[in-house]
Amino acid sequence: MDTRLNWQDYAVTWARLHGGFDPRTATPVVRYWLRAAHAVADLLGRAGVGPNAVTVAGLVLCAATPVAASRGGYGLLVAAALVLLAAVADTVDGALAVVTGRATRLGYVYDSLADRAGEAFWLLAFWLAGAPGPLVVAAGALSWLHEYLRARAAAAGMREIGAVTMGERPTRVSAALVGLLLAGAAAMIAPDLAAGVLTVVTAVWVLLALFGFSQLLTAVRRTLR
Repeated sequence: MDTRLNWQDYAVTWARLHGGFDPRTATPVVRYWLRAAHAVADLLGRAGVGPNAVTVAGLVLCAATPVAASRGGYGLLVAAALVLLAAVADTVDGALAVVTGRATRLGYVYDSLADRAGEAFWLLAFWLAGAPGPLVVAAGALSWLHEYLRARAAAAGMREIGAVTMGERPTRVSAALVGLLLAGAAAMIAPDLAAGVLTVVTAVWVLLALFGFSQLLTAVRRTLR
């Protein structure tokens, strides 16, 4: 018997796994993105593909990003495409786990580790393409701190999402994608411009991560007080 979930049942299960946030009430862009992930996951589930295979594929794409970015020029555009494909894989693997009834706590841990490693590869690509090392380290540290705070709050008993902050993973994915795209376009004009573009984007990443951490810390304090 086919046990895969339709969209309505999938949305209920997804909400239960994400602090009660119902994707059916999200903004149109987020809602359509998640519906597309559900559709792709349903096709992959029918083909017998497992969520771990998609997670590994996404991590491989992330690992290839600094290799492409180090070549400059068109390599930066290729790196941006790799970020986009990795983001799709990151969304689909979770959807596939839910759709096929294979969502596990261990899978959640693996997925989280893959996310952090993927972001590290993206920031390494920024550094190799000319972004200042201290800014890159600050962006990575603040992003990690954001996720660490959420994880510790959950361990302390915070079951709801608390707050959707400016520093969430979609923001980091967008920064990596837009940064590499703009840097690639700038490199077509003058190779030296790419480093300046990535410096600005990394600084924006740091600011958003800092504001996001502050938002989340406020929500955690309010919830767990």
